[in-house]
Amino acid sequence: MGVRGLKRKRSRKRWIIGIAVGLVVLVVGGAGAVYLKLNANISTFDSSGLSKNRPQAAKADANGNKPVNVLLIGSDTRSGENGKLGGSASGAIGRSDTTILLHVYPDHKHAVGISIPRDSLVDIPPCLLPDGKWSADQPSAMFNSAFSMGNTAKGNPACTQNTIEKLTGLRVDHTMVVDFAGFAAMTSAVDGVEVCVPNNLYQGDMNPNLGYKGKLVLPAGMQKLAGQKALDYVRVRHGVGDNSDVGRMMRQQAFLSALIAKIKGQGMNPTTLLPLADAATKSLTVDPGLGSAAKLISFGMSLKNVDLKNIQFVTAPWKYAGSRIDLVHPDVDDLFAELRADRTLDGINASGKVEPKPTPAPVVDGTGVAVNVFNGTTTDGLGAKAADKIKADHFTVNGTSTARSQDHATTRIEYGSAHQADAQNLAKLFPGAQLVPLNVTGINLVVGQDYAKSATATPKALPKSLTQQARTAASNPCSKLSYG
Repeated sequence: MGVRGLKRKRSRKRWIIGIAVGLVVLVVGGAGAVYLKLNANISTFDSSGLSKNRPQAAKADANGNKPVNVLLIGSDTRSGENGKLGGSASGAIGRSDTTILLHVYPDHKHAVGISIPRDSLVDIPPCLLPDGKWSADQPSAMFNSAFSMGNTAKGNPACTQNTIEKLTGLRVDHTMVVDFAGFAAMTSAVDGVEVCVPNNLYQGDMNPNLGYKGKLVLPAGMQKLAGQKALDYVRVRHGVGDNSDVGRMMRQQAFLSALIAKIKGQGMNPTTLLPLADAATKSLTVDPGLGSAAKLISFGMSLKNVDLKNIQFVTAPWKYAGSRIDLVHPDVDDLFAELRADRTLDGINASGKVEPKPTPAPVVDGTGVAVNVFNGTTTDGLGAKAADKIKADHFTVNGTSTARSQDHATTRIEYGSAHQADAQNLAKLFPGAQLVPLNVTGINLVVGQDYAKSATATPKALPKSLTQQARTAASNPCSKLSYG
């Protein structure tokens, strides 16, 4: 039984995506028969289902560098060959129990993969259905239900992308979907991947409904796994650690790290990489922006300088909510703010730009001064951030609310005649703010878009509980394989 009510009647077959193959492998297929073979393999999904209200695309710097966000989705449909590997072929509806948002930083020397727990309760925005209609907003819906919207065998990757963009505030540049058969074929194409099995795993662990222990399937220790065995490893949930789905995600991150290391270690030459590239592209369904071998090759080329130690994996901050999972705020918000600011999990500037030396923070003491805080923008939570900021300097916050107008480009500090000195003191915390004398009692702080930009540019340091659980592609293969 899974921990705290996370038991499933049927273990949802969840596996990590070998999509890193596509990220580092396709750099070799540049011409002739190789190119044509790979090009013929690739399938794309219809992008008409993408939201019309998306985060802005990142702008390239003077050297043409910009961040790239890639959504990696594992489909556990049982249709076709997948039924032989994943169990019953009766469940032909495409489901996704593995989702990773890969953020490649503008310096193209760092990357981080954020795993989103499948049972997370999130807001699913309107999604396009097979009948041409759009679904209604779904607040507090289970995250992996987005991929199943429409109940088709191929799933609904556009809906998952819409959900990720709403959750993170990051624009997804590319989306890739891989299935059971593709994963198994890719692990075989590299002649197996060296992984660490934390303890003996039996048939009863693979299938909790079996009712008995059964034969040994995977012995404990380091071993090379390929095909069905590799799939068993990344799908197994019971019999390891705390038996939770989130614990299983840690083993999937470890497997993906080992797969990337294996690919790099084999060397980038056509003889070794052609079978892998062939397997990868046969099992890919991608957005039109990656819908050719040339586009995949170009993207793969952009990642060639990412070192193993600079590829990190982490799970979005979470906590149990009965049989489901809540994402932890503000930790998860700070995580995505860190990505939007192009800083790594440990605070390294990976924007490719040289940061100016920070100016010393002004010394301000707001003891005894009360302030009303208003959000003068459409950025959710900005008023609360400003309130926290001034509380740290001992100002008293009477309350936070939305301003009558939400189109303030510049922060305003409104004050009555008796509070001019206090208003000027407060303005030291908001460079460029307008000081506006009014016939009011006290002080009103109306934060504008200028503060929204500065708050995003300087995200909070991430909690150690998050950064310490991160792993890199160069980590010890036997470390951080489960909770409990």
